[in-house]
Amino acid sequence: MRHTAKLIIGVSALVISMAGLVYSPDASAAGKAPDKKTCKAKPTDTVTQGGCIVINRKKGNCMACHQIAGTTANGNIATNLSYMRQRYGKNKKRLYDQVYDATKFNKNSAMPPFGRHAILSKKEVEKVVEFLLTL
Repeated sequence: MRHTAKLIIGVSALVISMAGLVYSPDASAAGKAPDKKTCKAKPTDTVTQGGCIVINRKKGNCMACHQIAGTTANGNIATNLSYMRQRYGKNKKRLYDQVYDATKFNKNSAMPPFGRHAILSKKEVEKVVEFLLTL
């Protein structure tokens, strides 16, 4: 009886895990960073503007530490920025706060406090958040 219960639990866990793989969104369907040509054209939509800040080495330079779809020079010391909508979609304020000042949640964070140190304006942080939520 005990062996049967363990077997049923194990098989159930496996089925649930496999279902998650089958029904999870495809990585290629997720958003990606704009290219430099798009950014040079001075986009007017907030999401693309946010993406341009993210890839701008003088502004966000997020790809120095993070992996971002659509960029070729990716870092590997911080979290992959895939599936941000799934992670933060219901808590946009938390994502904003993370970008504005990551030390609010972790005083030892290696992520620069972009807003607090005026690397990015509040409006730029908002645009970055809008872009990240497309990933």
